[in-house]
Amino acid sequence: MKQKDKSQKMQGEQGFDEYYRNIYKERWESLKNSLYGESDHKKFLIGENEPYFLDSGSIRCAVTLPLKGAKKILDLCAAPGGKTLILASCMDKDATLLSNERSSDRCARLKKVCDTCLPESIRQRVDVCCKDGAKMCLSNGEAFDRILLDAPCSSERHVLSSPKYLAEWSPSRIKTLSMAQWALLSSAYRMLVPGGYILYSTCALTDEENDKVIAKLLKKFGDAEIQMPEISSNVSSVCDTTLPEYEKTEFGAHILPDKANGAGPLYFCLIKKGEKSAE
Repeated sequence: MKQKDKSQKMQGEQGFDEYYRNIYKERWESLKNSLYGESDHKKFLIGENEPYFLDSGSIRCAVTLPLKGAKKILDLCAAPGGKTLILASCMDKDATLLSNERSSDRCARLKKVCDTCLPESIRQRVDVCCKDGAKMCLSNGEAFDRILLDAPCSSERHVLSSPKYLAEWSPSRIKTLSMAQWALLSSAYRMLVPGGYILYSTCALTDEENDKVIAKLLKKFGDAEIQMPEISSNVSSVCDTTLPEYEKTEFGAHILPDKANGAGPLYFCLIKKGEKSAE
């Protein structure tokens, strides 16, 4: 009963502050203040098309996925489209990209971003679909060489900017999201060819949505291997390449705005599937 009462009290703005202060201790004040500030946005421009502005942490994340030699690439939760643009502009000229978004409204926005920001020579190799990523593995077993999963998450920066979302916040949201993230990641892993790579990312602050989701994958799939998050693609021709440094976590990397000039939050982890698929 005491634990239930504590959980009920840890809600709204006060509960939000207490929850994250317990995690980040004395760092929380500076981190919270940086979340209220402006993100470190960069202009991403491909040829003569419309520019797209996205957080430099998102760029640093996306260029971690090694695309050289990959023929079939999947962006599993692709809206609004910034990371799709990066993958599309960096993939080999004979590669194809499938960008998926479950929400029909967000999928429409994703399609518009692809139509307006990608040159036709690239756009014709990018397909956009509207499916439930957690179920796509049922019809796409070991179908993709590379997968980017930028999973729906707590997005604390957006929560803080919205009085409505902040008032509605509770720890149960984190648990619900982590379950959805696991469903997406396990689906993505089943769609990956042996020897392929998954890049998992969120803009969340908690281990429950980051390293602990990865830990579950490592426990479930014995052939999953954590890889170093090195930069694999050069985007100097389409954007400012001054990208933020990250902080190492148990399995991945975390870009936090209080120490990255406003970039992030952005967690990412690169995973390679063993040459022989095993569960």
